[in-house]
Amino acid sequence: MRGLYTLFKKELLRFWKVSFQTVAAPVMTALLYLLIFSHVLESHVQVYPGVSYTAFLIPGLTMMSLLQNAFANSSSSLIQSKVMGNIVFLLLTPLSYWEFFVAFLAAAIVRGLVVGASVYLMALFWVDLPLAHPLLILAFALIGSAMLGALGIIAGIWADKFDQLAAFQNFIIMPLSFLSGVFYSIHSLPPFWQKVSHLNPFFYMIDGFRYGFFGQGDISPWISLSIVSLCFLALSWSTLLLLKRGYKLRG
Repeated sequence: MRGLYTLFKKELLRFWKVSFQTVAAPVMTALLYLLIFSHVLESHVQVYPGVSYTAFLIPGLTMMSLLQNAFANSSSSLIQSKVMGNIVFLLLTPLSYWEFFVAFLAAAIVRGLVVGASVYLMALFWVDLPLAHPLLILAFALIGSAMLGALGIIAGIWADKFDQLAAFQNFIIMPLSFLSGVFYSIHSLPPFWQKVSHLNPFFYMIDGFRYGFFGQGDISPWISLSIVSLCFLALSWSTLLLLKRGYKLRG
């Protein structure tokens, strides 16, 4: 386990050494969203009975930040190693593809949880949130960050340069994040767009995570948890297959 632990520690230090950029910056971005949207819509929108719009918004922003940063950690690490050429030093080690996967995934989960927890704690200065189902909150946070960590490994393996990775993030991750119900309930959408939203796995992560706070959601949290778990297993299987074959990593 020493090799796995060493790679995991290396990945942790990689983002923690620049925590002002990797942690503080996304927290600031989320708080700006909260400040602007709560100021504009607080007195005009109420999604759930007895829940203010600001309170409704905080879990969505927390989960969105968590997901985006879990993805960013594993994807940016791989593309940097590939572009700089030091990926060869990892490939020469006797690490198995399982250890490679677990180390990168665990580091992505840690960064996602650190950013998400920071956003949540800072947002408490605006409003106190109930914790109706703490275990559901933890489950969705862990599975969501793991799912995006695995997707980040796939993106990092696929991309050959930084602009390809940026395209993946800007045209896939960002739209799925913003159109997942972070700022609204999908019940406020026309029927067609409600059906489209149900095709977005990010919707299930955010709605289930929000349910953990308020005990209210757009869909059963157990359905959401099942769908998110299946997506994670599918992405993990795909990632392990790519690593085993050495796709775009081993000549």
